[in-house]
Amino acid sequence: MSKVLLTTLNAKYIHLNLAIRILYDLNAAEGNLFWKEFTIKETSHTIAEYCSQYDVVCFSCYIWNITPTILAAEKIKTLNPNCKILLGGPEVSYDWHDKIALDCVDYIITGEGEIPFASFLKNYPNVSLVPNLVRKQNEEILYQQQPVDFDVKNLGNRNPYQYDDTAELNNKVCYIETSRGCPYKCEFCLASLDNKVRYLPIDTIKDNLLYLMQHGKVIKFLDRTFNIKKDFTIDIFQFILDNHRPENVFQFEITADIVHPDIIKFIDEKVPKGLFRFEIGIQTVNQKSNLEVGRKQNFEKTSGIIKQLNHKIEMHLDLIVGLPLEYWDDLKYSFESVFKLFPPELQLGFLKFLKGTPVRDKHEQYGYEFDINPPYQIIKSNFLSAAELHHVTLLENALEIYWNKKRAKHTLKYITATYSIFDFLLGLGRQFDATYKSQHYTLNNIYTTLTKYVAEHFTEDIILQQLIAIDFSLQHKVKPSSFFYLEIAKDEKFNIITALKLNHHKYRYTALAIDFDWEIFLQTQAIQPSKSILLFEYTGAQLPRLIVTACETTVEDVSV
Repeated sequence: MSKVLLTTLNAKYIHLNLAIRILYDLNAAEGNLFWKEFTIKETSHTIAEYCSQYDVVCFSCYIWNITPTILAAEKIKTLNPNCKILLGGPEVSYDWHDKIALDCVDYIITGEGEIPFASFLKNYPNVSLVPNLVRKQNEEILYQQQPVDFDVKNLGNRNPYQYDDTAELNNKVCYIETSRGCPYKCEFCLASLDNKVRYLPIDTIKDNLLYLMQHGKVIKFLDRTFNIKKDFTIDIFQFILDNHRPENVFQFEITADIVHPDIIKFIDEKVPKGLFRFEIGIQTVNQKSNLEVGRKQNFEKTSGIIKQLNHKIEMHLDLIVGLPLEYWDDLKYSFESVFKLFPPELQLGFLKFLKGTPVRDKHEQYGYEFDINPPYQIIKSNFLSAAELHHVTLLENALEIYWNKKRAKHTLKYITATYSIFDFLLGLGRQFDATYKSQHYTLNNIYTTLTKYVAEHFTEDIILQQLIAIDFSLQHKVKPSSFFYLEIAKDEKFNIITALKLNHHKYRYTALAIDFDWEIFLQTQAIQPSKSILLFEYTGAQLPRLIVTACETTVEDVSV
């Protein structure tokens, strides 16, 4: 019997591939079937050395791994010319002609893989009748295209993670699906091609979820819109509340403007802060752009839901740069509207022309040019020039460094309330690129660049300079040796420490004078003139405790 390997190249070590686990679980009884995961950072030689001992190697392919997958396949063929290579997954399901033409590729399974893969294993090497299999025969390309409809109820009473070392699951992002398909038809998304939403058996969902809660830490639901069914959503939320461990974190993709009031009420009354993360694809607030790509979204409702839930839920919001009918000013408006919601993470992605999506099929209609290599990212269009898109990449870099990594969150909130956050990050991104480009940079470099940019363009804004100093001071566990805003005099600082009866023998302190009410700013981002001293207490083990002293008789700890 031929030895068959299911494998993939994950983007990161912490990621897991659910697809190969499901295929293995469904077919392990056939015998001589094995599975193994690699990462895209491993060399093709390392991957090929392992894989070349098998008769058939089956790769799960995505935009992030297709290039190193092909390199690995070529190396496998070099080490073992008799080894057959099968590709499957979304990257080869819709436009497979260039991949099957490669000498290192023997077979491709298109579409949903459960039925074709089972047939392939059962009949190999006589695979002429395997549905949705592309193969070569005497230099001819043959495609056995058939409609297949895998019933996800067949996943009932199955746990695809039962073969994992449970000790490893706690260090990984564990993925779970409760349904397949998406009710929406966004033309840039592959999920739009399957509009039939099919739910797995609820008992199996809960059994597998319980297993991951017991052995894993971060659990991410793969459902494209988890909150379609109100009762189902609340049922799963309640199951999590009844069974989760303190270290568990759960991430869901939701559509915010259809969140039912009962779900909001449930979260507000029962869900502890920090347990759930919601990923919300806003993409754009431009209604013309939304309609042009088949999206329906009410941004007013979406932002209202986010504001209602952000005291309990960590929000990750997504925008897409380059959608049809979205010009520079439209992009700026979308970005600033969404940034004002102050999500802990704002992902600024660029339109990608995925194989099989309608936006790729009709790209010429909008003057789109995109990279022919994965991830097929936009180069230019009738709406944004190549130069404008390049400038947005610089803004995106500044967004990642200063906001998503929480290095200047107070500074940027102030900017949002006072200036244009889009223009500020754009200018800061340009300066950062001009200074460092691809060079490595330190934490001090990050604040040096920010301080220099502010000094050149916001010379008179003392509050902005003070906020940079605060953000810098909050980044260290040990008192930093340099500051970007002058400390108060040492004797004055010592008097404050003494008056507060703080242990200056055990801890180290920084004291900054500010000209505004810190508590009011934290709550509203408004600047209320007030003389205060901020005292940062460094323990060496954790980020500093911040103590606000508005006057000699007023002392308060503030969490930031």
